[in-house]
Amino acid sequence: MTFLDESLDSGAMPGQPRAAVVGALRRVLRPLVRLLVGQGITYPFLSDLLKSIYVETAASEFTVGGKLATDSRLTVLTGVHRKDIRRLRHEPQPDAGLTPSMTLGTQIVARWLGDTAYHDRNGAPQALPRRHAKDGAASFASLVERVSKNVRPRSVLDELVRLGVVEIDAGDTVRLVTRGFVPGKEIDAKSFYFGEALHDHLAAGVHNLVGAKPAWLERSVYYDELSPAAVTLLQSKSERLSMQVLQEINRDGMALEASDPPVPGERMRMRLGVFFYAEPVAVNAGALAAKTSHTSTKTRKRK
Repeated sequence: MTFLDESLDSGAMPGQPRAAVVGALRRVLRPLVRLLVGQGITYPFLSDLLKSIYVETAASEFTVGGKLATDSRLTVLTGVHRKDIRRLRHEPQPDAGLTPSMTLGTQIVARWLGDTAYHDRNGAPQALPRRHAKDGAASFASLVERVSKNVRPRSVLDELVRLGVVEIDAGDTVRLVTRGFVPGKEIDAKSFYFGEALHDHLAAGVHNLVGAKPAWLERSVYYDELSPAAVTLLQSKSERLSMQVLQEINRDGMALEASDPPVPGERMRMRLGVFFYAEPVAVNAGALAAKTSHTSTKTRKRK
């Protein structure tokens, strides 16, 4: 079992990246490159994209005395040629933000999970009648109107069904399929949340790696001698406990937004995320033989 809580001191020579940092980058980039190749995104395309991100980041986050960096300074910082920098600084950047339907869907699911008016007696989000109830009881239509009165509940419902977030049963009842806004059928929606979640996870990790204070929460637990059955057991328990934490933070966040709004100029955002991942451990023949011999020795000693 390993808990990671390490910071990185400065001191690497210019032009000589730390081997440890390069090794970490190779590890981080491997699943990303797997995605790129699978999506038909080639290295030349990525290379040009990286140029623009290098220039954009250096220009906005590595200023001197609050002054805009010159093209020459950006070339020194990034290694990107001045000709490319001039082009990139004047090119409009694509906007990959939330669509209105995704924004509304996120808010509706968050309220469904966080507002006790839409929970059953066990505190879980209950299935809701699609239309308004005569006695004023909770319904999907009332849930939508709590979030926005500018859209028709039916339009929202159709979009959430299309995204695979909710289902409608034979009794015209709407059931939440996912325990959060996790679109299952829309690559654009999933791509947006993929980028948002990984950006914040990486930002927290980079913040902690360079020793910035105060450190952000970033913890994980790791085992590499588990059976498939054991991984399934731990995955199930991890999902159950993680959802309890996320739902509690969601309820508190919703209450705090209502009771403690920020003063102008002090608005902040936060994200708490959890993940679980497992894969077979690659063991070469020599290591496997040594491990088997070590296990046999331990077994003999017990007799």
